[in-house]
Amino acid sequence: MPDEEPHAIRIHLDRVLAERGMTLTELAAQVGITVVNLSVLKNGRAKAVRFSTLSRICDVLECQPGDLITHDPAGPA
Repeated sequence: MPDEEPHAIRIHLDRVLAERGMTLTELAAQVGITVVNLSVLKNGRAKAVRFSTLSRICDVLECQPGDLITHDPAGPA
């Protein structure tokens, strides 16, 4: 299996969940996604995310996509 391509996208789901006092399991249930798939996103290992999923996450967490995802040109993950 080839190495993952480096990228400069950072995921801040942990921080937003902590600010909301919500667990990953609670978010997964409310969004309708498995905890495993949400964990892949949270840990920055996701290769893609559907806009519909991102929209549901933002709805549940009452946030904007930019609160969850940022670009850090300083270097790869």
